[in-house]
Amino acid sequence: MRPDTRDLPLRKATLSAILGVAISLLAAPLAGAQPAPKKDGFQTDAPNAILIDADSGTVLFEKNADALFYPASMVKVMTTEVVFHAVREGRIKLDDEFTISENAWRRGGAPSRTSSMFAALHSQVPVEDLLRGAIVQSGNDACIALAEGMAGNELAFAEMMTRRARELGLTNSTFTNSTGLHDPDMKMTARELAKLSQHVVRSYPELYKIYGEPEFLWNKIKQPNRNPLLKMSIGADGLKTGFTKESGYGLVGSATQSGLRLIVVVAGLKTAKDREEESRKLLEWGFRGFESRPLFAAGETVGEAKLYGGEKGRVPLVSQHPIRLLVPRTGSERITARVHYRGPVPVPVRQGQQIGMLKVSRGDSVVLEVPLEAGEDVGGGSLTQRAFDAMSELVINVFRAGVERL
Repeated sequence: MRPDTRDLPLRKATLSAILGVAISLLAAPLAGAQPAPKKDGFQTDAPNAILIDADSGTVLFEKNADALFYPASMVKVMTTEVVFHAVREGRIKLDDEFTISENAWRRGGAPSRTSSMFAALHSQVPVEDLLRGAIVQSGNDACIALAEGMAGNELAFAEMMTRRARELGLTNSTFTNSTGLHDPDMKMTARELAKLSQHVVRSYPELYKIYGEPEFLWNKIKQPNRNPLLKMSIGADGLKTGFTKESGYGLVGSATQSGLRLIVVVAGLKTAKDREEESRKLLEWGFRGFESRPLFAAGETVGEAKLYGGEKGRVPLVSQHPIRLLVPRTGSERITARVHYRGPVPVPVRQGQQIGMLKVSRGDSVVLEVPLEAGEDVGGGSLTQRAFDAMSELVINVFRAGVERL
């Protein structure tokens, strides 16, 4: 048996009830949703940019979103995620104290002439305060102290960052330090930075609040949050700016209006003012131009996957979470949806086993991907059923081989 990629129809009755249209065999327009603006409907000077809905992950706008760039201090979103994750797992506590080593002080503190928390040499600082120093003040000394406290040295911590990134599905980003100070081998993409930020917002709501704090006082030095979006009346509450001469000016930001949260990434801009204006314009454009529509409830069957040798011929595919899509209020591009999986799927199949992916496209661009899993257990079928499936698959493979030769 040779697995192949197959598209399935979405459940016609469900989408018809929600959106008011039927879905054809492979895909069809999502009814009631106005097609999206064309790519030239919004322009940005940022060399790299993306705007996504934090709830569904729907991509509203992208420009060179998969191109690698130097992230500068936006790396600190990954640094703090590793720490947040360790706190949640109980490996460290917020009141644990880490030492400000001479390395952290010289390379990231006052002598470094870089963004700093200004923690005193050899002082003991609680993890919670180091997080505020890293997030609010963008302190490189705080980041190095966190790295050394958790992993012994910064290089080992950077390896932890890259491993954790892979666990989160960030396949292209690579980390070599905790601060974002320039290293030619440390790069990210706008898409992966947005995906990471979406994860942080969702997974650590209490710790994420630090990103929205307007200022932080340490060692009798009060510093304002460096994120310019926080001072605007657009509902911003995070995340990080970044700048080195090699990277240019960048920003990853998040804002909420009327229950809708958007995440924006811009990178490679020439000035801090450009960074501020481009990120603001993208957020305002998203809030003004899009609205959220429900597609499926959590646990509702989206489609079915064909099985091989099972007591049933198909298994329902579901999502653990409600599926929503941000759709434009006006526009002209088609929105299509497909379920993809490699099949037929061999049994046994266990409930919760990931089987495929729902992919929603706007024009030629995939704007939403949702993992789908088996909605129930399916065991092996009778000898007769297995023989029938084997014969069916053999016929399909022979037919496919003939088509390929043609």
